Amino acid sequence: MSSLFSPITIGPMTLKNRIVMSPMCMYSAEAQDGKVTDWHLVHYTTRAVGQVGLIVVEATAVVPEGRISPQDLGIWEDDQLEGLTELTRQAHLYGAKIGIQLAHAGRKANLEGTIYAPSAIPFNEKSKTPKEMTKEDIQHVISSFRSAALRAKKAGFDCIEIHAAHGYLINEFLSPLSNQRTDEYGGTAEGRYLLLKQVIDEVRSVWDGALFVRISASDYHPDGLTAEDYVQYAQSMKQQGVDLIDCSSGAVVPASIHTYPGYQVPFAERIRHTGIMTGAVGLITEPAHAEEIVQNGRADLVFIARELLRDPYWPRTAAKQLGVPLQGPKQYERGW
Repeated sequence: MSSLFSPITIGPMTLKNRIVMSPMCMYSAEAQDGKVTDWHLVHYTTRAVGQVGLIVVEATAVVPEGRISPQDLGIWEDDQLEGLTELTRQAHLYGAKIGIQLAHAGRKANLEGTIYAPSAIPFNEKSKTPKEMTKEDIQHVISSFRSAALRAKKAGFDCIEIHAAHGYLINEFLSPLSNQRTDEYGGTAEGRYLLLKQVIDEVRSVWDGALFVRISASDYHPDGLTAEDYVQYAQSMKQQGVDLIDCSSGAVVPASIHTYPGYQVPFAERIRHTGIMTGAVGLITEPAHAEEIVQNGRADLVFIARELLRDPYWPRTAAKQLGVPLQGPKQYERGW
């Protein structure tokens, strides 16, 4: 019996397998309106047809100034719901569960106008200097995550992932490398966690579905955060009702990272020991590798990114290699 193809229940959501399409920005919204396009419908639905257990839609901005680029998806207004609702309808039609990653880019927003961060520190020497957020700015962001969660519920998503990784706004608050505030939102580990804490609480107040948080479990810097710091944060997240932590790493500051297949899996394994479910990411391409991760309890889910860009039907590839019978679309029976 394959562990990778075994079902799992996370909160009220049950997945048919442990294969997750990792959120990957497509930069394909048109006219800066943040709306789903035909590209998104084809792109995501193809992976549902390909038998992915869970699709996590790319970073979707909770406010216009929180986009990474002008072509990002958005969920800051009701006009964006029509396309998102069609996206969930099609994913469900082909047997996949679908989540959405709610995001704010912070100082890594590549936009005209003012960009925001916990402190007025640019990402690098080529980046725009952000505006240090006032408490009113912070409260606006928190309420925007709450409103986005309500819209995600209306659109029919099964799962929300709060994006607290990769050097975007929430990650900027968490890391001492980017947060040099002296008020209650900085100064100590507890202070730097406060924004994420309040975002989780506000999302949970309106969302009863599965809740994930994506983290960067290491800053790859001697003065930055490590996996052990996130062990403490993970315990707080679990108490707040987070169901799973999606364990990525890096990108809060420029860093040289030695990458190899599965290089981030130890983060998921370490944090899973705290008693919360985790997802493993990071150059996982081989079915046997994905099977080993789940079978040996190193993570509960395996997030596949670029390999699913190369092969939308990677679950079929994996099932064939692992000797698992896979019930595919009836229309494809002669080929599968």
